[in-house]
Amino acid sequence: MKSALSGIKVLDLSRVLAGPYCTMILGDLGAEVVKVEAPGGSDETRKWGPPFQEGISAYYLCTNRNKKSITINLKSEQGKKQIMDLVRDFDVVIHNFKAGTMERLGLGYDALKDINPRLVYCGITGFGETGPYKDLPGYDFIIQAMSGLMSITGDETSGPQKVGIAITDVLTGLYACIGIQAALLERNQSGTGQKVDLALYDTAVSSLVNIAGNYLMSGKIPKRLGNNHANIVPYQTFRTADGEMVVAVGNDRQFQRLCDLLQLSEIALDDCFSTNPARVENREELRNILQAAFLKHPAFYWKRKLDKALIPCGPIQNLKVLSNDPQLAAREMFFSMHHPKAGEIKLVGSPLKLSRTPVSYRYHPPEAGEHQQEFLEGEE
Repeated sequence: MKSALSGIKVLDLSRVLAGPYCTMILGDLGAEVVKVEAPGGSDETRKWGPPFQEGISAYYLCTNRNKKSITINLKSEQGKKQIMDLVRDFDVVIHNFKAGTMERLGLGYDALKDINPRLVYCGITGFGETGPYKDLPGYDFIIQAMSGLMSITGDETSGPQKVGIAITDVLTGLYACIGIQAALLERNQSGTGQKVDLALYDTAVSSLVNIAGNYLMSGKIPKRLGNNHANIVPYQTFRTADGEMVVAVGNDRQFQRLCDLLQLSEIALDDCFSTNPARVENREELRNILQAAFLKHPAFYWKRKLDKALIPCGPIQNLKVLSNDPQLAAREMFFSMHHPKAGEIKLVGSPLKLSRTPVSYRYHPPEAGEHQQEFLEGEE
């Protein structure tokens, strides 16, 4: 069965998370992805852990399936020539070196587009290739701090908190996919490739969406609201008789049904709570009223009641529960594949469900240089 990106060849010079996450998605969609590392393997995630399975890092495995691997010394003249030779036959080059590094190596966009004018060239950096911060190193944690994301994560007592994963890396990987595929589509019309310049900092700021919009409109610096929503109430966690759960009321009709279910019908008619703007203004008073009601029964009881009333809600699940979730099983969101060194490895599947050209899992996350002879003739 043909894949969506069959025939597209990607030379992946990136490492760690943002770039490899992007190229894994492209690989899942059918692109041929060749991962390039320094001799011996230079993707730091190969050594990040534990956990390891037969010496293979879980972190590395999670973003490197559907790729082949070669090793090249980019600092050598031979290595530069090898990249230039490969570029002639590739559609995409992606890297996440610091701004200016590829140019100093003689492998910047201007040099490579002379070899292959159809090349789509994507550079991922911490702060972008222009501006006063362009030479600074950028790691996800730093970007979360500087972008304002940490300032709105956590609650008033916790202090600023980072998101539990490297979210700006993941989002930048997704934007890289969008930019690369857009450039490939445009190339079908113009016949010419282009450069995609992506910054983790820009991506993190773009992710602030309504919170940034609130500030730009009001001039008020947003506070940390913990598990509460800045613009919708009630949209938060509630303690029940045996633990916490999430209730997400998105409109006044749902709020009316919630009040009826909690035997608080009169609350929905109160001018202080009948509309969402009023509920936002009086969130503390409303939270106390609703919280008292939720404490009367366990979470499972409320889950059944709320589901029946079509009120969005959900339990707070850990990974052990997730891995056995029948919905995720039906969606094939966990799968296993064979790795020649680690044996059977368990991975998270792709959320992309294409009806005619589904994603496929063709290659295990490769060992460094595993496909050297296939792409570099005469190399060991």
